[in-house]
Amino acid sequence: MSDRGRVPPTEGPGLGRDRAGPARRYPGLVSTTPEPDIPEADDVEVRAVIDPAHVRRAPRYKGFFVVGVVAGLVLGLAVGLYMLATFDPARDQALSKPGVWLTVTVMGATALTTLIAGLAASVVDRRSIRRRDAKRSV
Repeated sequence: MSDRGRVPPTEGPGLGRDRAGPARRYPGLVSTTPEPDIPEADDVEVRAVIDPAHVRRAPRYKGFFVVGVVAGLVLGLAVGLYMLATFDPARDQALSKPGVWLTVTVMGATALTTLIAGLAASVVDRRSIRRRDAKRSV
């Protein structure tokens, strides 16, 4: 095994004699000028923007998505198993892999109901914003 191209551990960055710091090791890449002072927000500014007496009733998106996934799994399984149970080879086109058909049905129903749940959460969120704005203007 060849050691060509291998850096000894005493010569790598941060080891051995190379403990000078990033500004000295990489002079063009690290700025040595001090960062400008950024004023921090006062309590007075935050209180002027936020009214603690009004609470926004925003929906929990995670809950909506979980309900959508569970509803999709149940709905997909019900529809898929019903279609497989009513399958008649003499009447219907041949179905060579019923497990694949069931899986695709369940995954499609789950994706559809999750998207519908996300849309419902978005609508509820927009309604809560409108209600909050209507109460503030009164």
